[in-house]
Amino acid sequence: MSPARVFALTLFAMVAFAGNSILCRLALKTTAIDPASFTLIRIASGAAVLAVLVCLRTQRPRFKGNLTSALALFIYAAGFSWAYVNLPAAAGALILFGAVQISMIGYGMWRGERLTPWQWLGVVMAAAGVIGLMLPGLSAPPLFSSLLMIAAGVAWGVYSLRGRGAGDPTAVTAGNFLRATPVALGCWIIVMQHTRFDMAGVLYALASGVVTSGLGYALWYRVLPALAATTAAIVQLSVPAIAAIGAVLFLNEPLGLRLILASIAILGGIVLVILNRRRG
Repeated sequence: MSPARVFALTLFAMVAFAGNSILCRLALKTTAIDPASFTLIRIASGAAVLAVLVCLRTQRPRFKGNLTSALALFIYAAGFSWAYVNLPAAAGALILFGAVQISMIGYGMWRGERLTPWQWLGVVMAAAGVIGLMLPGLSAPPLFSSLLMIAAGVAWGVYSLRGRGAGDPTAVTAGNFLRATPVALGCWIIVMQHTRFDMAGVLYALASGVVTSGLGYALWYRVLPALAATTAAIVQLSVPAIAAIGAVLFLNEPLGLRLILASIAILGGIVLVILNRRRG
């Protein structure tokens, strides 16, 4: 794969991941769709496009994955949707990313991974950034929505950890999306009397499922082998920044000083952890 193609596919994947935050917030802020309907449509349409991609590659497709990972995927998607009822897109993307990375770092520590002093500094910076962003104040994001996004981030961290070394990542992701669809449907049925949607909301949810989730994940897994591990980790730091730009352009969200400082602390701290892990 040429460097230009690697760059283009990587850029598309990062924009897609950030696009999930923009599309979800747009749908839940500007249309009539509810979080349960958005989650169901996103997961079901993502499962459909991933299943088609797997089927196109082989005459005997095998959808891998397991129920535990599918449940983690559903918890991530549901927490993500309910959080964005009130949470600004830029703050939500930053909280999500911070929670994912901190939970994965914490798992490594629990498994006995020893951190260098610089890595400890990075962990403290990232954690302080998340806490500082959520402290009470006029510019603080809603606490309950922030906690929901943290739960979504931890669930995605669990999903990512369970997917390490699982073989064909597209087939695994397709299988987990397929298994998560009945769970999302069950959740939708439970809250059916409170559900509502319109065409615009459905289109946003479909775009999130088909393009920024299904195709985004597939392209990321396609380009991932061409990237060094540290490069792949660091390039994902662009997602909250891209989401913030999208929030300003499409949602008219302001970039306050609290968000900027929290971003520096969280993303800078994670860089310290990643770079020093590589050296170790």
